[in-house]
Amino acid sequence: HFPRDAHGLARFDGSALYEHEDPRRGEHPDWETAIYDFGKLPVVSFLISSALFWLREFHLDGLRVDAVASMLYLDYSREDGAWLPNVYGGRENLEAVQFLRRLNDAIHDEYPDALICAEESTAWPKVSSPTTDGGLGFDIKWNMGWMNDTLEYFQNDSAGRSALSERVTFSIHYAFEERFLLPLSHDEVVHLKRSLLSKMPGEGEQRFANLRLLYGYMWAHPGKKLLFMGGELGEREEWNHESELDWSVLDLPLHRGLQRFVRDLNERYAEWPALHASDFVEEGFEWLDVLSAARGVIAFLRWAPGWEEFVIAVANLSDRAWPAYRLGVPADGEYSVILDSAAAPYTNPEASPEPAVARSVTAAEHPHDGRPFSIELDLAPLTILYLVRHRGE
Repeated sequence: HFPRDAHGLARFDGSALYEHEDPRRGEHPDWETAIYDFGKLPVVSFLISSALFWLREFHLDGLRVDAVASMLYLDYSREDGAWLPNVYGGRENLEAVQFLRRLNDAIHDEYPDALICAEESTAWPKVSSPTTDGGLGFDIKWNMGWMNDTLEYFQNDSAGRSALSERVTFSIHYAFEERFLLPLSHDEVVHLKRSLLSKMPGEGEQRFANLRLLYGYMWAHPGKKLLFMGGELGEREEWNHESELDWSVLDLPLHRGLQRFVRDLNERYAEWPALHASDFVEEGFEWLDVLSAARGVIAFLRWAPGWEEFVIAVANLSDRAWPAYRLGVPADGEYSVILDSAAAPYTNPEASPEPAVARSVTAAEHPHDGRPFSIELDLAPLTILYLVRHRGE
């Protein structure tokens, strides 16, 4: 973003010094901001120096480049005739593409461990591929499609979800085309969009059950995770940048239970490589039950590198209980529930200060859904379970 504030760089010396002179290239119609002229070497030098400054002087772990799509396309948010094509007659901003590659290469040369994220919402190829492979050189790309589909699904009650089941399954079709991050960011909780908790259907405990279910689905889904501050507390009001978070909600048991659930999600995520080490590898994901999505149940498996250890996620996205639900599994042996979003520490932490006792179930030699073994689970409404096969077996 290139604001036009009087104290900024817009028309710095009275001319379009940093921006493009032609408003079809130099003005952004959505935000009423200027657009940098990425074809000018002094502009490129200034921007790259600015990025390196934040990393060098402020020791940031990384940077996010906002609204990358608006940089890549000359016709972004413009009507016909309101934009200028590139030298080949196309809509791609060739100078911006070259700039992004130079930016990412410069950062990675000096700070190899810095994480450079792209908020990019189109199908531009290889956003998170190295520049040596023809990519833009970002480390990771925000999965905006996953965010939009997931929030649309979860904002509906159980009755409305049956017609939207593809919203929680379609993302796997493209989940490995980029190195994706799943964002529940500041953008989702501002400008009258409401807090994440307020988006959830139902009242009281049902609303919290939906939010725990959303987080459990998110943590198990391929891709890195981003949860904006306050999401772990179950903030009731949308984010206000002029005030602090409403820490007082932690005086209420359901909010403390949600905070504990997010903590436990992070602990499981760190403990089990299957949940994080194969995020960008298609072979690291496997559907166990996707055909039941229309009635509110999905189950999938995440493989750890080496294909020996795995974590199973089973989500009941409906408000109906499914007793003795049979699920095909890849191996025999004993399976333990390592996370249950309906466990007492999350629903009533006052009454249960200690962790819930892990439940176990034995796989039977009962073929199901094309698998030689299967287990039976009692699925409570609006619940997600994580299961693992006992180590060493």
